[in-house]
Amino acid sequence: MDPNSRELGLEDLPLRDDLRGGTPYGAPQIDVPIALNTNENPYPPSEQVAAALARDVAEVATGLNRYPDRDAVRLRRALAGYLGHGLDESRIWAANGSNEVLQQILQVFGGPGRTAMGFEPSYSMHPIITGVTNTTWLSVARADDFSVDVAEATSAIEQHQPHVVFLSSPNNPTGTALPLETIEAIARVAPGIVVVDEAYAEFRRAGTPSALELLDSHPRLIVSRTMSKAFSMAGARLGYLAAHPAVVEALHLVRLPYHLSAITQSVAITALEHAPELLGAVKQLREERDELVEWLRAHGFVVADSDANFVLFGRFSDRKSVWQGLLDRGVLIRETGPAGWLRVSVGTPEEMSAFRDALLQVTGG
Repeated sequence: MDPNSRELGLEDLPLRDDLRGGTPYGAPQIDVPIALNTNENPYPPSEQVAAALARDVAEVATGLNRYPDRDAVRLRRALAGYLGHGLDESRIWAANGSNEVLQQILQVFGGPGRTAMGFEPSYSMHPIITGVTNTTWLSVARADDFSVDVAEATSAIEQHQPHVVFLSSPNNPTGTALPLETIEAIARVAPGIVVVDEAYAEFRRAGTPSALELLDSHPRLIVSRTMSKAFSMAGARLGYLAAHPAVVEALHLVRLPYHLSAITQSVAITALEHAPELLGAVKQLREERDELVEWLRAHGFVVADSDANFVLFGRFSDRKSVWQGLLDRGVLIRETGPAGWLRVSVGTPEEMSAFRDALLQVTGG
């Protein structure tokens, strides 16, 4: 049959073999009164911050006929100032969301014939990005409490010699943070790059350290962050990392020309200038999270300890029916993680009250 004589479908395209049968990543986008499925910050920027963003974007708009700063130096300097730890712009890289940061890491250090290792359950984009960069994914199971067993991890690394190792702390979807001793033990034996994904770092409980403390002693360590969560800037798409200057220099080899728009850079810089206000809701979200954990456990649910702005809970013989029952009542959460578990993002007190009421209705609690 002439391929031009009928409607074209995916099966008619010369896709890479490894992409055939795949589905795009993404949480369900459903219009519901209570959306608690994508770990967004429920508190938008204030009118004052929004006005400041609008002024700065308007100023940038008059120069949109010109390309932006290709290396985003001013933004990287501002991000270094925010992170502290003696960092400067030579040790910071930024891109369109932390997923692009992770993809660039794999474009440089992964690829055909190379491997990346992760400890699952963890962020599902790690193996997806690994696959689309033609890197082989190696999975090591976490312990029953979702921690990473150091002896098992180091043994797997010594056996497989992965080029990239992913660690998430706090981990998505479990919320589990890793002790620095675990990260350091893995960094000592890993032959290549170790990436600590700290997308939810600002929500950590008091006293939980950041892998930023290990950068000076481990030059092949990368700590990735995002402005999507704590900064209430999911729509701005700004992710970044901290690493040795040589690692940042290597990432320049794969970044597209002018990959960060002038508007994105301006919005991120303005947000950093208003960091105290934008991060003002973090304490409240931590408290709401801890109250939710206590409430769920008091009602007989099993709950993973969380240092993030979400909670993984269960266990359900039919989690799909629980998820659907909540959705039928206008509450959308995430069906993700190990079988029998569900994940709920922390919202406003009103949203969490609606979630509690709906959950009790669905489960008969």
